[in-house]
Amino acid sequence: MVTSSSQFILDRRLAQQARERYAKALDPLITGLARTIHQELRGLTQGNSSNISSAQLAMDAFVRFQAEYRRWATAVYQDWRAALQRSGTADASISQSAALGLLDDEVVEKEILVSRFSLAVQDKAHWELNHLRMRIQRLEGGRELAGADLFRPEVFARLLIQAWLDCGMTRPMWALVQDSVHAQVAQHLNETYRDVNEFLVKNGVMAEIDLKSMVRRTEDSGSPASPAQMREAQETRQHGAASPMASAATAAAPSSPLARARQRAWDVLGQVRRLLADHTAAGSASGYAAAPSLASTPPSPPLARALLERRDPFAPTELAASGQAVTMVMPVSVEVAALRLRERADELKAKAEAPTEKAIIEIVALMFQSILAEERIPASVRVWFARLQFPVLRLALAEPDFFASVEHPARRLIDRMGACALGFHAGEIAGSQLEREIKRIVQVIEQYPETGRRVYQLLFEEFKRFLGRSLTKGSTAQQVATLAQQVEQKEALSIQYTIELRKMLASLHVREEMREFLFRVWAEVLAMAAVRLGPQHEQTLRYKQAAADLLWAISAKPTRAERSRVVQQLPGLLHSLREGMNILAIPAATQDRHIKLVNDAVMQAFVSRAEGMSAETLDELVRGIAGLEDVVTNDAEGDVMLDPGLIEMMSGVDAAMLEVIAIGGTEPTRPVLAWAEELDLGAWFALDRSGSTMRVQYVWKSQRGQLHLFASSAGKSYLVQTRRLASYLQAGLLVPMEDEALTVRATREALAKLDAEPSRLLG
Repeated sequence: MVTSSSQFILDRRLAQQARERYAKALDPLITGLARTIHQELRGLTQGNSSNISSAQLAMDAFVRFQAEYRRWATAVYQDWRAALQRSGTADASISQSAALGLLDDEVVEKEILVSRFSLAVQDKAHWELNHLRMRIQRLEGGRELAGADLFRPEVFARLLIQAWLDCGMTRPMWALVQDSVHAQVAQHLNETYRDVNEFLVKNGVMAEIDLKSMVRRTEDSGSPASPAQMREAQETRQHGAASPMASAATAAAPSSPLARARQRAWDVLGQVRRLLADHTAAGSASGYAAAPSLASTPPSPPLARALLERRDPFAPTELAASGQAVTMVMPVSVEVAALRLRERADELKAKAEAPTEKAIIEIVALMFQSILAEERIPASVRVWFARLQFPVLRLALAEPDFFASVEHPARRLIDRMGACALGFHAGEIAGSQLEREIKRIVQVIEQYPETGRRVYQLLFEEFKRFLGRSLTKGSTAQQVATLAQQVEQKEALSIQYTIELRKMLASLHVREEMREFLFRVWAEVLAMAAVRLGPQHEQTLRYKQAAADLLWAISAKPTRAERSRVVQQLPGLLHSLREGMNILAIPAATQDRHIKLVNDAVMQAFVSRAEGMSAETLDELVRGIAGLEDVVTNDAEGDVMLDPGLIEMMSGVDAAMLEVIAIGGTEPTRPVLAWAEELDLGAWFALDRSGSTMRVQYVWKSQRGQLHLFASSAGKSYLVQTRRLASYLQAGLLVPMEDEALTVRATREALAKLDAEPSRLLG
């Protein structure tokens, strides 16, 4: 039987093992970051920057980092080892805020960088980090992670940035690489947190996470806060004070619009959390404790009973008053919807007992008032959105993460539906597939009000699948997308075939011009045939056999029997080569040059005194070429080069209805390329072509993510490759019609109203 003291020792030992596992997993990240920073800075020095000062800064940073990167990586590694020794001990509880006094401006600016870094990690690894925090708390007797605990992302961020500054690098230099560093660290930490969580679960620590365990209450509502709670509140206030400066610094940082939009979204949610935390602290009698992250708690009994009432706010007044169950009625006008939702929200506020409950009800009500007032979304869709106010309110009361993460599935679902509806006029969307899908989603959510985030996550995935199959359905864009997918597949196969042919011929003596023919021409023929006809089609197999026959024919032929066999097979081989080149639409004169090279190679083989190709080698070559598809991967290899004339000729679409964007824009940076790869289907953009601007919707993305299709309401399609898409985004020739997510903008406007009239929050 394990005694309590023995269990205490075992738990602490397991927590320390988790920290050691975590620390060891981050060791290779330090080396990887050095390479990433070096590549990023080198890329910036090679870019065509029109700003002389920016170019000079990039050059200075590159030269300095080349000289200091070993020192930087060594310092980070050593400090990380030292942090491991301190983590989990009593000394780790001493945070930087323990030293009272005025802070130097440089210290404040550094902490802003650290805060921004930490937010980027939490954006990616929010759930894994929360689960790990709860498991470590279980092992360490409920004690919150110390300010210098290794698991806190700001600890690693602070080490990186401090070592950067100690090596003579500057904050503006850090701004050049921070987006790439944030992305790499966030991805790695998310995987590492997951690995440590799996390690703890295997050792019997909280296999299932109970969100109710996140609720923290004082035993006596009137008792003073504990030292830990006071320290957390202090850290919250300090974080809140730094947030506006962080926003200003972020706006000035040379990052992509996507990164800046995410940072603004985090700023908005941070304001909501601080607002609710203030009222939580003021209403400690309700059972809440002040903390940077809100705790889940059951609603007060009167409010809980009111929320359980299955009332439709849009039902006829006499039915609603009687409490009679009603089926969902058709949408009403925007004005009527806004009035009824406001009345219902006021009723719920009157029944709420805790200040935080009243605040959440008011914030959610103001958010949906803002959505209802968004005139760029057709009125019929806005009213369907309005029906989500009270399901979302139940969720916000039950899951504080709704106000803590921009990645919450309820937010993502509403944002994506709003972004898709944004570019439609009322006449265009009425009765459309999109309106019917939004209606279906709202009905499902209303039917399962107690399901929580799971139903939103499920419906969000369903909505993404709906967009993938419906945006191009029944339009010219569908035909273009099908063709573009074949083009991408053909390009990928061609590259893979070339790679494998190079491997096969590495040990064979083959004339250089024949190598070039196989790599540059015949690999294209095989790829085109595989896409059009299928890899196992009779004609495709004949072209593969032709490649093997060609290699045998141009190898040394020392015997008369072999030469006689070549003479017999050569006419059929040349016919297959011409037939294959025809499917690429190669001009006759170019074909003649290739055929002449083949004839010359055969004649050279006849007079060669080298050893000929053995039967075993030939058989191995035939098997390798026949099985080329077995080595093809889904990884993108290079860019898909679009030939506008060829695409329009192959598509059979009227040239006036299809435009291939192959030129224009500026050389994209890495953050903008990442932005181009993360665009959401259904989003609307303003596209500038030949001096005219038009509304287009992002309707299709190829399987390998290299080709993208935009469609205008007039039915014209625009096909563009990823790098060109990034070029247009960077040059401002393709501009999102929505620079802020719908729920974030609604939250911002709600906060503005509360700032102008604070009394309405609890009134």
